[in-house]
Amino acid sequence: MRFRHPDGSTVHLAYCTNVHPAETLDGVLAQLRDHCEPVRRRLGRDRLGIGLWLAKDAAHALTGDPAALRTLRAELDRRGLEVVTLNGFPYEGFGAQEVKYRVYQPDWTRPERLSHTTDLALLLAAVLPDDVTEGSISTLPLAWRAAFDAHAADTARTALATLAERLDALEELTGKSLRIALEPEPGCTIETTTDAIAPLTALSSPRIGVCLDTCHLATSFEDPHTALDALATAGIPLPKAQLSAALHAEHPHLPKVREALAAFAEPRFLHQTRTRTPSGLHGTDDLPEAVTGRSLPDTTPWRAHFHVPLHAPPAPPLTSTLDVFQDTLTLLLGGPQPLTRHLEVETYTWQALPPALRPRTRGRLADGIAAELTLARDLLTDLGLKELP
Repeated sequence: MRFRHPDGSTVHLAYCTNVHPAETLDGVLAQLRDHCEPVRRRLGRDRLGIGLWLAKDAAHALTGDPAALRTLRAELDRRGLEVVTLNGFPYEGFGAQEVKYRVYQPDWTRPERLSHTTDLALLLAAVLPDDVTEGSISTLPLAWRAAFDAHAADTARTALATLAERLDALEELTGKSLRIALEPEPGCTIETTTDAIAPLTALSSPRIGVCLDTCHLATSFEDPHTALDALATAGIPLPKAQLSAALHAEHPHLPKVREALAAFAEPRFLHQTRTRTPSGLHGTDDLPEAVTGRSLPDTTPWRAHFHVPLHAPPAPPLTSTLDVFQDTLTLLLGGPQPLTRHLEVETYTWQALPPALRPRTRGRLADGIAAELTLARDLLTDLGLKELP
Protein backbone atom coordinates (compact mmCIF):
# COMPACT_ATOMS: atom_id res chain seq x y z
CA MET A 1 0.00 0.00 0.00
CA ARG A 2 1.32 3.41 -0.95
CA PHE A 3 0.57 6.79 0.57
CA ARG A 4 1.43 10.33 -0.41
CA HIS A 5 2.81 12.32 2.51
CA PRO A 6 1.91 16.04 2.61
CA ASP A 7 5.53 16.82 1.68
CA GLY A 8 5.01 14.94 -1.59
CA SER A 9 7.07 11.83 -0.81
CA THR A 10 5.74 8.27 -1.05
CA VAL A 11 5.35 6.16 2.10
CA HIS A 12 5.04 2.38 1.79
CA LEU A 13 2.99 0.18 4.14
CA ALA A 14 3.45 -3.60 4.07
CA TYR A 15 2.98 -6.61 6.27
CA CYS A 16 5.75 -9.07 7.08
CA THR A 17 5.47 -12.60 5.71
CA ASN A 18 7.30 -14.19 8.64
CA VAL A 19 3.81 -14.77 10.04
CA HIS A 20 3.57 -17.72 7.61
CA PRO A 21 7.23 -18.72 7.26
CA ALA A 22 8.60 -20.94 4.53
CA GLU A 23 12.14 -22.25 4.22
CA THR A 24 12.19 -22.92 0.47
CA LEU A 25 11.46 -21.02 -2.71
CA ASP A 26 8.45 -23.22 -3.41
CA GLY A 27 7.15 -22.37 0.04
CA VAL A 28 7.59 -18.64 -0.63
CA LEU A 29 5.67 -18.90 -3.89
CA ALA A 30 2.91 -20.76 -2.05
CA GLN A 31 2.79 -17.94 0.52
CA LEU A 32 2.09 -15.43 -2.20
CA ARG A 33 -0.78 -17.53 -3.50
CA ASP A 34 -2.32 -18.80 -0.27
CA HIS A 35 -1.84 -15.82 2.05
CA CYS A 36 -0.63 -12.57 0.53
CA GLU A 37 -2.99 -12.37 -2.44
CA PRO A 38 -6.05 -13.16 -0.26
CA VAL A 39 -5.07 -10.34 2.11
CA ARG A 40 -4.83 -7.96 -0.83
CA ARG A 41 -8.26 -9.01 -2.07
CA ARG A 42 -9.81 -8.45 1.36
CA LEU A 43 -8.46 -4.91 1.35
CA GLY A 44 -9.91 -4.28 -2.10
CA ARG A 45 -6.58 -3.05 -3.43
CA ASP A 46 -4.94 -3.66 -6.79
CA ARG A 47 -1.54 -3.57 -5.12
CA LEU A 48 -0.32 -4.68 -1.68
CA GLY A 49 3.12 -4.30 -0.16
CA ILE A 50 4.68 -7.25 1.62
CA GLY A 51 7.77 -7.30 3.79
CA LEU A 52 9.24 -10.51 2.47
CA TRP A 53 11.09 -12.92 4.76
CA LEU A 54 13.47 -15.20 2.86
CA ALA A 55 15.17 -17.96 4.82
CA LYS A 56 18.73 -18.94 3.98
CA ASP A 57 17.78 -21.77 1.60
CA ALA A 58 15.18 -19.72 -0.26
CA ALA A 59 17.58 -16.80 -0.66
CA HIS A 60 20.35 -19.11 -1.85
CA ALA A 61 18.05 -20.69 -4.44
CA LEU A 62 17.16 -17.27 -5.82
CA THR A 63 20.70 -15.88 -5.97
CA GLY A 64 21.94 -19.04 -7.67
CA ASP A 65 19.27 -19.21 -10.35
CA PRO A 66 18.30 -16.16 -12.46
CA ALA A 67 15.28 -18.04 -13.80
CA ALA A 68 14.00 -18.59 -10.27
CA LEU A 69 14.41 -14.89 -9.54
CA ARG A 70 12.42 -14.04 -12.67
CA THR A 71 9.72 -16.46 -11.50
CA LEU A 72 9.48 -14.70 -8.15
CA ARG A 73 9.26 -11.28 -9.77
CA ALA A 74 6.57 -12.54 -12.16
CA GLU A 75 4.55 -14.07 -9.31
CA LEU A 76 4.68 -10.82 -7.35
CA ASP A 77 3.41 -8.91 -10.36
CA ARG A 78 0.73 -11.48 -11.20
CA ARG A 79 -0.69 -11.46 -7.67
CA GLY A 80 -0.66 -7.69 -7.25
CA LEU A 81 2.17 -7.66 -4.70
CA GLU A 82 5.24 -5.47 -4.34
CA VAL A 83 8.35 -5.59 -2.18
CA VAL A 84 10.35 -2.58 -0.99
CA THR A 85 11.58 -4.10 2.28
CA LEU A 86 12.85 -7.45 3.51
CA ASN A 87 12.97 -8.88 7.01
CA GLY A 88 16.52 -10.19 7.29
CA PHE A 89 16.44 -10.91 11.04
CA PRO A 90 15.62 -14.66 11.16
CA TYR A 91 18.17 -16.73 9.23
CA GLU A 92 16.32 -20.04 9.14
CA GLY A 93 13.98 -22.19 11.20
CA PHE A 94 11.51 -19.45 12.10
CA GLY A 95 8.67 -21.91 11.67
CA ALA A 96 10.20 -24.50 14.02
CA GLN A 97 8.35 -25.75 17.07
CA GLU A 98 10.91 -23.99 19.27
CA VAL A 99 12.75 -20.88 18.06
CA LYS A 100 13.70 -19.04 21.27
CA TYR A 101 17.41 -18.02 21.35
CA ARG A 102 18.16 -19.64 17.98
CA VAL A 103 16.65 -16.65 16.17
CA TYR A 104 19.81 -14.67 17.01
CA GLN A 105 22.12 -17.04 15.12
CA PRO A 106 24.20 -16.52 13.14
CA ASP A 107 24.91 -13.07 14.54
CA TRP A 108 27.01 -10.28 13.04
CA THR A 109 30.25 -11.81 14.30
CA ARG A 110 29.85 -14.71 11.87
CA PRO A 111 30.52 -14.61 8.12
CA GLU A 112 27.23 -16.37 7.34
CA ARG A 113 25.30 -13.30 8.46
CA LEU A 114 27.22 -11.01 6.13
CA SER A 115 26.87 -13.46 3.25
CA HIS A 116 23.13 -13.91 3.78
CA THR A 117 22.45 -10.18 4.08
CA THR A 118 24.49 -9.53 0.93
CA ASP A 119 22.32 -12.08 -0.88
CA LEU A 120 19.19 -10.35 0.41
CA ALA A 121 20.43 -7.02 -0.88
CA LEU A 122 21.06 -8.45 -4.34
CA LEU A 123 17.58 -9.99 -4.35
CA LEU A 124 15.86 -6.84 -3.16
CA ALA A 125 17.54 -4.76 -5.84
CA ALA A 126 16.17 -7.23 -8.39
CA VAL A 127 12.55 -7.30 -7.13
CA LEU A 128 12.03 -3.63 -6.28
CA PRO A 129 9.24 -2.16 -8.41
CA ASP A 130 10.49 -0.36 -11.49
CA ASP A 131 9.39 3.02 -10.16
CA VAL A 132 11.04 2.55 -6.72
CA THR A 133 14.74 3.22 -6.12
CA GLU A 134 14.96 2.78 -2.33
CA GLY A 135 14.86 -0.51 -0.43
CA SER A 136 15.39 -1.50 3.20
CA ILE A 137 16.41 -4.66 5.04
CA SER A 138 15.94 -5.07 8.78
CA THR A 139 18.40 -7.26 10.66
CA LEU A 140 19.27 -8.36 14.17
CA PRO A 141 20.91 -5.79 16.48
CA LEU A 142 24.41 -7.28 16.23
CA ALA A 143 23.93 -10.23 18.62
CA TRP A 144 22.34 -11.58 21.75
CA ARG A 145 24.02 -9.91 24.73
CA ALA A 146 25.80 -13.02 26.12
CA ALA A 147 29.54 -13.30 25.39
CA PHE A 148 29.60 -10.15 23.27
CA ASP A 149 32.96 -8.56 24.09
CA ALA A 150 35.15 -5.90 22.50
CA HIS A 151 36.55 -8.36 19.95
CA ALA A 152 33.03 -9.39 18.94
CA ALA A 153 32.05 -5.73 18.59
CA ASP A 154 35.03 -5.09 16.28
CA THR A 155 34.17 -8.13 14.18
CA ALA A 156 30.55 -7.05 13.80
CA ARG A 157 31.54 -3.48 12.93
CA THR A 158 33.93 -4.73 10.25
CA ALA A 159 31.20 -6.92 8.76
CA LEU A 160 28.74 -4.04 8.61
CA ALA A 161 31.36 -1.73 7.09
CA THR A 162 32.00 -4.36 4.41
CA LEU A 163 28.27 -4.61 3.76
CA ALA A 164 28.01 -0.82 3.39
CA GLU A 165 30.74 -0.90 0.75
CA ARG A 166 28.89 -3.64 -1.11
CA LEU A 167 25.68 -1.60 -1.03
CA ASP A 168 27.55 1.38 -2.48
CA ALA A 169 28.78 -0.79 -5.32
CA LEU A 170 25.31 -2.26 -5.83
CA GLU A 171 23.80 1.21 -6.23
CA GLU A 172 26.43 2.12 -8.81
CA LEU A 173 25.55 -1.04 -10.73
CA THR A 174 21.74 -1.01 -10.44
CA GLY A 175 20.70 2.51 -9.46
CA LYS A 176 18.91 1.04 -6.43
CA SER A 177 19.74 2.54 -3.04
CA LEU A 178 19.49 -0.05 -0.26
CA ARG A 179 19.87 0.50 3.46
CA ILE A 180 20.24 -1.88 6.39
CA ALA A 181 18.35 -1.29 9.63
CA LEU A 182 19.48 -2.80 12.93
CA GLU A 183 16.41 -3.68 14.99
CA PRO A 184 16.85 -2.99 18.74
CA GLU A 185 15.35 -5.84 20.76
CA PRO A 186 15.21 -6.60 24.50
CA GLY A 187 18.05 -8.85 25.62
CA CYS A 188 20.29 -8.07 22.67
CA THR A 189 23.55 -6.15 22.50
CA ILE A 190 21.47 -3.27 21.16
CA GLU A 191 18.35 -3.46 23.33
CA THR A 192 17.16 0.14 22.93
CA THR A 193 17.52 3.01 20.51
CA THR A 194 19.96 4.57 22.98
CA ASP A 195 22.14 1.46 22.73
CA ALA A 196 22.21 1.85 18.93
CA ILE A 197 23.70 5.33 18.90
CA ALA A 198 27.29 4.58 19.90
CA PRO A 199 27.97 1.64 17.52
CA LEU A 200 26.22 3.31 14.59
CA THR A 201 28.01 6.59 15.20
CA ALA A 202 31.32 4.69 15.22
CA LEU A 203 30.34 2.99 11.97
CA SER A 204 29.35 6.33 10.45
CA SER A 205 27.63 4.99 7.33
CA PRO A 206 24.39 6.38 5.88
CA ARG A 207 23.74 2.84 4.66
CA ILE A 208 23.28 1.46 8.19
CA GLY A 209 20.57 2.74 10.50
CA VAL A 210 17.80 1.65 12.86
CA CYS A 211 14.60 -0.31 12.35
CA LEU A 212 12.24 1.04 15.00
CA ASP A 213 9.93 -1.75 16.20
CA THR A 214 7.12 -0.26 18.28
CA CYS A 215 6.63 -3.50 20.24
CA HIS A 216 10.30 -3.58 21.26
CA LEU A 217 10.25 0.15 22.01
CA ALA A 218 7.29 -0.30 24.35
CA THR A 219 8.64 -3.46 25.99
CA SER A 220 11.75 -1.52 27.05
CA PHE A 221 9.60 1.37 28.28
CA GLU A 222 11.27 3.80 25.90
CA ASP A 223 9.56 7.13 25.35
CA PRO A 224 8.98 7.50 21.59
CA HIS A 225 9.64 11.23 21.51
CA THR A 226 12.91 10.90 23.44
CA ALA A 227 14.02 7.95 21.32
CA LEU A 228 13.38 9.64 17.99
CA ASP A 229 14.91 12.92 19.11
CA ALA A 230 18.08 11.12 20.20
CA LEU A 231 18.39 9.31 16.86
CA ALA A 232 17.87 12.54 14.96
CA THR A 233 20.41 14.43 17.06
CA ALA A 234 22.97 11.67 16.46
CA GLY A 235 22.23 11.66 12.72
CA ILE A 236 21.21 7.98 12.73
CA PRO A 237 19.03 7.12 9.72
CA LEU A 238 15.69 5.33 10.14
CA PRO A 239 15.23 3.23 7.01
CA LYS A 240 12.26 1.31 8.40
CA ALA A 241 9.71 1.04 11.20
CA GLN A 242 7.84 -2.08 12.27
CA LEU A 243 4.33 -1.49 13.53
CA SER A 244 3.39 -3.75 16.41
CA ALA A 245 2.14 -3.75 20.00
CA ALA A 246 3.47 -5.45 23.12
CA LEU A 247 1.58 -7.24 25.90
CA HIS A 248 0.91 -4.97 28.91
CA ALA A 249 -0.05 -5.93 32.48
CA GLU A 250 -0.85 -2.96 34.70
CA HIS A 251 -1.06 -4.89 37.99
CA PRO A 252 1.22 -7.95 37.74
CA HIS A 253 1.04 -8.68 41.49
CA LEU A 254 -2.58 -9.80 41.20
CA PRO A 255 -3.16 -13.56 40.83
CA LYS A 256 -5.73 -13.08 38.04
CA VAL A 257 -3.19 -11.04 36.08
CA ARG A 258 -0.49 -13.69 36.52
CA GLU A 259 -2.99 -16.31 35.32
CA ALA A 260 -3.83 -14.24 32.25
CA LEU A 261 -0.15 -13.71 31.46
CA ALA A 262 0.56 -17.42 31.84
CA ALA A 263 -1.75 -18.09 28.88
CA PHE A 264 0.72 -16.19 26.67
CA ALA A 265 3.80 -18.07 27.98
CA GLU A 266 4.19 -20.41 25.04
CA PRO A 267 7.16 -22.60 24.01
CA ARG A 268 7.96 -21.32 20.53
CA PHE A 269 9.22 -17.74 20.77
CA LEU A 270 11.17 -15.80 23.37
CA HIS A 271 9.01 -13.26 25.20
CA GLN A 272 11.37 -10.99 27.09
CA THR A 273 9.55 -9.25 29.94
CA ARG A 274 10.39 -5.88 31.45
CA THR A 275 9.28 -3.54 34.21
CA ARG A 276 10.46 -0.06 35.09
CA THR A 277 10.87 0.93 38.74
CA PRO A 278 12.46 3.97 40.40
CA SER A 279 15.73 2.01 40.43
CA GLY A 280 15.67 1.41 36.68
CA LEU A 281 14.65 -1.21 34.12
CA HIS A 282 14.41 -4.86 35.24
CA GLY A 283 13.75 -7.88 33.10
CA THR A 284 13.69 -11.59 32.40
CA ASP A 285 14.62 -13.36 29.19
CA ASP A 286 11.22 -15.03 28.89
CA LEU A 287 7.66 -14.65 30.14
CA PRO A 288 7.52 -17.96 32.07
CA GLU A 289 10.40 -16.78 34.28
CA ALA A 290 8.46 -13.66 35.15
CA VAL A 291 5.12 -15.37 35.74
CA THR A 292 6.34 -18.25 37.88
CA GLY A 293 9.35 -16.73 39.63
CA ARG A 294 10.17 -13.82 41.87
CA SER A 295 13.00 -12.38 39.81
CA LEU A 296 10.93 -9.48 38.45
CA PRO A 297 9.50 -6.74 40.71
CA ASP A 298 5.71 -6.71 40.49
CA THR A 299 4.87 -3.35 42.02
CA THR A 300 4.99 -1.61 38.63
CA PRO A 301 3.49 -2.60 35.24
CA TRP A 302 5.01 -5.38 33.15
CA ARG A 303 5.42 -5.49 29.40
CA ALA A 304 6.25 -8.59 27.41
CA HIS A 305 7.76 -8.95 23.95
CA PHE A 306 4.69 -10.62 22.50
CA HIS A 307 3.49 -9.10 19.25
CA VAL A 308 -0.21 -8.56 19.91
CA PRO A 309 -2.44 -7.98 16.85
CA LEU A 310 -2.86 -4.23 16.46
CA HIS A 311 -6.64 -4.26 16.17
CA ALA A 312 -7.29 -6.92 18.83
CA PRO A 313 -5.82 -6.23 22.28
CA PRO A 314 -6.20 -9.04 24.81
CA ALA A 315 -9.15 -9.10 27.16
CA PRO A 316 -8.88 -7.54 30.64
CA PRO A 317 -7.01 -7.68 32.93
CA LEU A 318 -4.37 -7.43 30.16
CA THR A 319 -4.06 -4.94 27.37
CA SER A 320 -1.58 -3.97 24.64
CA THR A 321 0.71 -1.02 24.05
CA LEU A 322 -1.38 0.26 21.16
CA ASP A 323 -1.05 3.77 22.58
CA VAL A 324 2.76 3.61 22.21
CA PHE A 325 2.36 2.46 18.61
CA GLN A 326 -0.06 5.30 17.85
CA ASP A 327 2.15 7.93 19.49
CA THR A 328 5.20 6.65 17.60
CA LEU A 329 3.37 6.61 14.27
CA THR A 330 2.29 10.21 14.82
CA LEU A 331 5.88 11.24 15.48
CA LEU A 332 7.15 9.29 12.46
CA LEU A 333 4.63 10.52 9.90
CA GLY A 334 2.72 13.45 11.42
CA GLY A 335 5.41 16.07 10.94
CA PRO A 336 6.30 18.21 7.92
CA GLN A 337 8.49 15.38 6.59
CA PRO A 338 8.31 11.61 7.18
CA LEU A 339 11.04 10.27 9.45
CA THR A 340 10.86 6.96 7.57
CA ARG A 341 9.17 5.89 4.35
CA HIS A 342 8.97 2.14 4.97
CA LEU A 343 6.38 0.79 7.40
CA GLU A 344 5.82 -2.91 8.10
CA VAL A 345 3.13 -4.49 10.25
CA GLU A 346 4.92 -7.38 11.97
CA THR A 347 2.61 -9.58 14.01
CA TYR A 348 4.29 -12.94 13.54
CA THR A 349 2.74 -14.40 16.71
CA TRP A 350 -0.78 -15.07 15.44
CA GLN A 351 -0.30 -18.84 15.82
CA ALA A 352 1.42 -18.37 19.21
CA LEU A 353 -1.60 -16.65 20.76
CA PRO A 354 -3.56 -18.54 23.44
CA PRO A 355 -5.52 -21.30 21.66
CA ALA A 356 -8.87 -19.55 21.86
CA LEU A 357 -7.47 -16.49 20.07
CA ARG A 358 -5.65 -18.24 17.22
CA PRO A 359 -7.06 -18.13 13.70
CA ARG A 360 -8.08 -21.67 12.79
CA THR A 361 -8.10 -21.26 9.02
CA ARG A 362 -6.14 -19.42 6.35
CA GLY A 363 -9.17 -17.27 5.76
CA ARG A 364 -9.37 -16.12 9.35
CA LEU A 365 -5.66 -15.35 9.39
CA ALA A 366 -6.09 -13.27 6.23
CA ASP A 367 -9.01 -11.48 7.89
CA GLY A 368 -6.84 -10.62 10.88
CA ILE A 369 -3.89 -9.36 8.84
CA ALA A 370 -6.23 -7.26 6.69
CA ALA A 371 -7.76 -5.77 9.86
CA GLU A 372 -4.31 -4.79 11.15
CA LEU A 373 -3.44 -3.12 7.85
CA THR A 374 -6.80 -1.34 7.82
CA LEU A 375 -6.13 0.10 11.28
CA ALA A 376 -2.68 1.28 10.19
CA ARG A 377 -4.09 2.73 6.96
CA ASP A 378 -6.79 4.66 8.83
CA LEU A 379 -4.24 6.14 11.24
CA LEU A 380 -2.05 7.24 8.34
CA THR A 381 -4.93 8.95 6.55
CA ASP A 382 -5.89 10.64 9.83
CA LEU A 383 -2.36 12.08 9.88
CA GLY A 384 -2.95 13.65 6.49
CA LEU A 385 -1.43 11.03 4.20
CA LYS A 386 -3.35 10.17 1.04
CA GLU A 387 -3.72 6.54 0.03
CA LEU A 388 -2.60 5.97 -3.55
CA PRO A 389 -4.11 3.51 -6.02
